[in-house]
Amino acid sequence: MLIARLIADPATLESRLEAMTAALVDTSVPVAHAAMLDFCGEVLQLETPGDDIAVLREAIDTHFAESDAIIARDEIQVPHLFVSDMDSTMIGQECIDELADFAGLKDKVAAITERAMQGELDFESALRERVSLLEGLEEDAITRCLAERIRPNDGARVLVETLKSRGCRTVLVTGGFHHFADDVAQQIGFERVVGNRLEVSGGKLTGALVGGITDSSTKQAVLEEELAKMGDGAISMAAGDGANDIPMIEASNYGIAYRAKPKARAAANGWVERGDLTALLKLLEIRREDWVA
Repeated sequence: MLIARLIADPATLESRLEAMTAALVDTSVPVAHAAMLDFCGEVLQLETPGDDIAVLREAIDTHFAESDAIIARDEIQVPHLFVSDMDSTMIGQECIDELADFAGLKDKVAAITERAMQGELDFESALRERVSLLEGLEEDAITRCLAERIRPNDGARVLVETLKSRGCRTVLVTGGFHHFADDVAQQIGFERVVGNRLEVSGGKLTGALVGGITDSSTKQAVLEEELAKMGDGAISMAAGDGANDIPMIEASNYGIAYRAKPKARAAANGWVERGDLTALLKLLEIRREDWVA
């Protein structure tokens, strides 16, 4: 059995549901039951005896464009672990692109970032290339960039603090940098941070990194490491937007694509495209009065 929960335009919800139900009658995922969850009146829950997530996801995309959703093989519940990407997921910016603007190189760096997020470039090579372009930039530019440019996405802190109030472990894991991520994690409420480290000498960036690279394999490894501490039966949720996030999205129970690039979106069994990050709380059936501001 598959269970799907989704939030879509309420004005056309009934007609779209009828169309999708009719379209799925003779497929591997016929709709056996559909009803609004009583707790908030926004979330539609679908149940099917089928097991093909890809077919159900395509049907939801076809009939409920611009939706927020989670598809699962068991009853959907609040996760024990939440691991999230930072740039363009928990915050609305790509930190390295914004930092590059202080060196007059934003367009050049952003073009490389976009290709890496689309999965067109090797992540480590693309990261080292971009960092090398920042050689000589004053470290103070990071402080200014944080203060002037970097902002959490709507609902980020409420999502993280509410999950924590339910006993969920929260981890921010990023292919970006601790210079940014440590501050962002404190703002939003994450309990652990994993990321890359910019090398600084004499108050300036050297154009190099310190230590190993946090990449897609690291993100998956962090997810698995945290789950191993929790024992059998722990439920995980991972959120991201780019190709670098795909392994952890695929390895989690609820892999969430947040306004994601096509490859990451295709790998996910959940997504947020219509609302802000608190849509995940609605999909997890956490009542608004229990959200932590």
